[in-house]
Amino acid sequence: MLRGARGRCPRCNEAKLFHRFLKPVLICSACAQDWTHQQADDFPAYIAILLTGHIMAPIIIALVQDTKLSLIALAAIIVTAMLVLMIGFLQPAKGAIIALQWWFGMHGFTKERRAPENTGRDK
Repeated sequence: MLRGARGRCPRCNEAKLFHRFLKPVLICSACAQDWTHQQADDFPAYIAILLTGHIMAPIIIALVQDTKLSLIALAAIIVTAMLVLMIGFLQPAKGAIIALQWWFGMHGFTKERRAPENTGRDK
């Protein structure tokens, strides 16, 4: 899941998962994993909204209670911060959802997981 959130291929962690901001690659250039089965749809946006709301709620409360800014200034600050957070959370959320779909073999992905690399501790 973390590999997907970082925008890397969840299977090999070698190639990029996205070729545009929210457009995943069709096939991984490193391991040839087919990503056309992914169906992230609207769920990444719901995750981004949930995270943004939880981060912004205490900030909004503090700004309203502790500052003497005008309503227009408060609205400008809050809307800008929320847009930046939403845009920042969208791609990692979509990558994580694609990684979860692959990991659990959902929507046409085969449920195959790579064995962990030999770290030399098994001797």
